[in-house]
Amino acid sequence: MCIDADARLAAAAGGVARFLADAAGLEGDAVARLQSAVIEACLEAFEHLAGKHPHLEIDFARFPDRLEVSLSHEDTGSAIGMHTITGFAAKQVDRTENSGALAGVDRVQHETRGKEIVTRLTKYLGQVAPSL
Repeated sequence: MCIDADARLAAAAGGVARFLADAAGLEGDAVARLQSAVIEACLEAFEHLAGKHPHLEIDFARFPDRLEVSLSHEDTGSAIGMHTITGFAAKQVDRTENSGALAGVDRVQHETRGKEIVTRLTKYLGQVAPSL
């Protein structure tokens, strides 16, 4: 799904994540936290969209053991922007707390592919995420 920088479209992406989480059998609280994490990641990415490429590409994938949401966009050319897109990742949440956007995902990955910035949010479907 390709979206413009619009909070309503970020909410729509969160809705897709919510649907996939429901279909995967996650409990209500986990579903809501995943939805919130996806919306927060979209809003954060919107701040770094390039003027010539103002779109955010979002891919949703369901695997037997996990859900993945990948957000990608073209780099603005700023080294700072490359690292701040996942600024919320620095707000590591203690797993015993249920606050913050990261409470909805088990893993956040950030990479660059040429001029493309990719952030991948992973929610494992089992009780325990595999050791990384």
